[in-house]
Amino acid sequence: MTVLVTGVAGFIGNEVAIKLTQQGYEVVGIDNLNDYYDVQLKKDRLARLAGVNNFQFLEIGVEDRLAMSNLAAKYLFSQIIHMAAQAGVRHSIENPNAYIDSNLVGFGNILELARQHKVEHLMYASSSSVYGENEKQPFSEHDPVDHPVSLYAATKKANEVMAHSYSHLYGIPTTGLRFFTVYGPWGRPDMAPFLFTKAILEGKPINVFNHGEMLRDFTYIDDIVDGILKAVGCPPGKSKFMATKTPAHSRAPYQLFNIGNSKPVKLLDFIEAIERASGKKAEKIYMDMQPGDVPVTYADVRLLSERTGYKPNTEIQDGVNAVVAWYRNYYQL
Repeated sequence: MTVLVTGVAGFIGNEVAIKLTQQGYEVVGIDNLNDYYDVQLKKDRLARLAGVNNFQFLEIGVEDRLAMSNLAAKYLFSQIIHMAAQAGVRHSIENPNAYIDSNLVGFGNILELARQHKVEHLMYASSSSVYGENEKQPFSEHDPVDHPVSLYAATKKANEVMAHSYSHLYGIPTTGLRFFTVYGPWGRPDMAPFLFTKAILEGKPINVFNHGEMLRDFTYIDDIVDGILKAVGCPPGKSKFMATKTPAHSRAPYQLFNIGNSKPVKLLDFIEAIERASGKKAEKIYMDMQPGDVPVTYADVRLLSERTGYKPNTEIQDGVNAVVAWYRNYYQL
């Protein structure tokens, strides 16, 4: 059984590929190694898979239709775990074309590959950002997501809609995974946990947006990967009879899952956890809310739990301790 993992040099994709190889899967990983953030960090993540016999890496961008077509001709994939995307809410305001190319054109290429290979299961990264201006808490997959507040969020909702059309037309089992504020060792340098850790350890000030009045459903990377791997073995089936349709339910072999901690944490409490782990106090600069941001994320994970037994179990302080320890080791502080 050969699994394609896209975005394999990325934070989540890399961890997924490592776990799959450990479980005996043949894994082909692709990534375009773009310079949105430190390319060396991406290469160092890939180095963790060096010498693994059941892993192959190809430097390919999903937006490259010819390269993706050649990939489809060379390999036969039973499953696809699509983690590649242009990430970052704020970057989408400044560079929208990158999101259109990677997240829309690239996802179209993934859907076509899935159709050609008649894959058993296509799983893809969505985001909690799709909930946009929703005020009901916690966020449920059954809720409408019609008001995204960033282009990044809009592309992720578009992915869900595109996936549904392929599930309906071609019978491809698809699962969209809405991730909630993923953090951990080897994390993305553009996200708050990394930025705060870096600044606090270097004795530099941190920007605290919305004057600290933020709640985030911080989810440790091990819990995220556990949810992904549990969902791999639970592809959706067709349903001839359905009394009620919601964004999470369809007669097509299509499903959506939140993957979060389901325990929102105050931003200032998260910063305090970093202070405890580092033994240093943060100098805080309080600022207004950034464009495209939301004050609260909070995952209802009952669907994933009922279907797979998913249960996140990493306490925030334990997760933050691991981040700070990794950062000190990686950057030799």
